[in-house]
Amino acid sequence: MSQLLKYIFILLFPSVQIFSQGSAGDEAKFEYRYLVDQPTAGILEKGVVGITTEILPNGVLIAAIEAGVFENVSIGISYGGSNFIGSGNIDWYNWPGVAIRARVFNETTLMPAIALGFDSQGKGIYYKDDDRFAIKSPGFFGAVSKNFDFLGYLSLHGTVNYSLEGDEADNFVNLRTGLEKTLGSSFSLLIEYDFAFNDNNSNYGDGKGYFNAGIRWSPGTGFTIGLDFRDLLSNKSSSSNAGDRSLKIEYLKSIF
Repeated sequence: MSQLLKYIFILLFPSVQIFSQGSAGDEAKFEYRYLVDQPTAGILEKGVVGITTEILPNGVLIAAIEAGVFENVSIGISYGGSNFIGSGNIDWYNWPGVAIRARVFNETTLMPAIALGFDSQGKGIYYKDDDRFAIKSPGFFGAVSKNFDFLGYLSLHGTVNYSLEGDEADNFVNLRTGLEKTLGSSFSLLIEYDFAFNDNNSNYGDGKGYFNAGIRWSPGTGFTIGLDFRDLLSNKSSSSNAGDRSLKIEYLKSIF
């Protein structure tokens, strides 16, 4: 991919015009596919396109496009790099990230929704010597999600995943759990805990797991803004990198 195409890919995504409801609050029309970093059993309906831009520490910017291509099946592609915001050269990621998910069971009154998928997009700086992102990609995952009527809506989520990144000795099956609580018509609170069984290498994690939280706001017309707070337990070995803050912007559009 040429330098020109890289800039076009990153810069043009946020400028696409979208006109539909957002994904936060009691009146959300579309499901979350992720909390902060945790995949859920949510999926884009057939004919819905989602465009997301994330801005993270160290000048990291990641843009992604996702589409519901069949009933209960979506695919996506993403790309980014570090030092995008700042000065000097941009350190582009080696490869675009790819994502695919299929919901194998829809939610019922008694049963949660269940989805299977793969997502190769990690986040943060990519450490070439260790062949991994600062925040590992989910890799292969299975997710369950259940919604409840509770002062609006309360959604509970659980995920098991296996990342393909990093030291093979540190790659174990991992568990994550999380929730979303709506706060009125257009706000939601997200909380997740990553047990980090696959990320306890002494160069990265201290064994406490990753506790992340986020706020989502849908001001309308397919526009959702998110503010995320990662590693609130200071699990990262370097305390200077703990407590990351990041911004997420999502647009959704039904093309049918």
